Amino acid sequence: MTMPPLAAIVLAAGKGTRMKSDRHKVLHAIAGRPMLLHLIASIAELAPERTVVVTGAGREQVEAAVAPHGIATALQAEQLGTGHAVAQAEAALAGFSGDVLILYGDVPLVSSATMRRMIERLHGGDAPGTVVLGFRPADPGAYGRVIADAAGRIDRMVEYKDASTDERAETLCNSGLMAVRADDLFALLARVGNDNAAGEYYLPDIVMLAAADGRASAVIETGAAEVAGVNSREELAAVEGQWQAARRSRAMAEGATLVAPDTVWFAHDTVLGRDVTIGPNTVFGPGVAVADGATIHAFSHIEGATVGAGAEVGPFARLRPGAVLGAKSKVGNFVEMKKAVLGDGAKVNHLSYIGDADVGPAANIGAGTITCNYDGFFKYRTVIGAGAFVGSNSALVAPVTIGAGAIVGAGSVVTADVEADALALVRPPQEAKPGWASRFRERMAAKKAGK
Repeated sequence: MTMPPLAAIVLAAGKGTRMKSDRHKVLHAIAGRPMLLHLIASIAELAPERTVVVTGAGREQVEAAVAPHGIATALQAEQLGTGHAVAQAEAALAGFSGDVLILYGDVPLVSSATMRRMIERLHGGDAPGTVVLGFRPADPGAYGRVIADAAGRIDRMVEYKDASTDERAETLCNSGLMAVRADDLFALLARVGNDNAAGEYYLPDIVMLAAADGRASAVIETGAAEVAGVNSREELAAVEGQWQAARRSRAMAEGATLVAPDTVWFAHDTVLGRDVTIGPNTVFGPGVAVADGATIHAFSHIEGATVGAGAEVGPFARLRPGAVLGAKSKVGNFVEMKKAVLGDGAKVNHLSYIGDADVGPAANIGAGTITCNYDGFFKYRTVIGAGAFVGSNSALVAPVTIGAGAIVGAGSVVTADVEADALALVRPPQEAKPGWASRFRERMAAKKAGK
């Protein structure tokens, strides 16, 4: 069946005072991405013709976040309820004729599959006036209730504040998410009143208004985790935990080994190949891709980096944005890389900083080596050729090139290029003075005793 065009209205006008934050609630991150953008990414999978975000307090922050995605916004200047909020999107959807999804910016984990189910139900054989997404939480609490028959046809919906004792005993709750035809939506909203305990214009009232016109609505259900909302830091942490648990399960199902799954933290865009092994307490920031057969040892932090096939990282390694590890290369314990390329089979095993550098295949960088890439004003690049060996505790002062196959002696401070296959020794000759240490101690002990 060919579906009509789709639009989405995302409500993000709430102040989010319980977050105790200067940042807008919907811009707090889950897995390294603002929760509003999680939702927008899921919407985008359905190729909507239009998406409108309804803003209010902190509108400038929200507008700045969605502008790069070409998304329109509409302002709800006064907080007069969810029905009033949706009505503010009418101008942005002028001339649109199709289906409309109504979503919430602080309910970020709704999948595109669930959105699609809502739209498909809207076009079911009984042609429901609206479709409501329901769920059954462990504690229904103060959620609005959905009273429906076994086939999911809604008899009525009622806010908790206005519900009777019998209605409050119902466990099917309203998530607030809906699907409605655009031709119906704003006409129904225009008829919504505010004669209720809160004096607000409730979006769910359009269900009963459609019923009064002889058009029953339908409810479909999803799991409570998918429609979990975020109104506090504690709830943000809970939703993050749900997202991470699902991502860990997917990683293992797709062929990765997580030694201690609960201690591994992924970003929203982490890409893992087959037979990747990830040790305990590993954290992935955004922008990481790990190729087949790579091993990430414990306590590593990786962000904006690419790890090649069969490479090893850590333990206790940090890969910062721009780090690229070739196949079977190795970054060992307490090594930091930034904007640096490590060639196939190259090694940086211990206690080193490699920044703004190109390290050739099979090169070996000794313990304690650093690329001195910053002079306080500008960054400079270090180039280390294939098969070169840099001795421990060396400082490579960029811009500098170490030729292929060259050897840099331990403890060197290299300030000029080293040609291929050369030996560079940049340190004073060692000198030994027999007996000097014992004479020094005797002299200093006598001096101390004379005080």
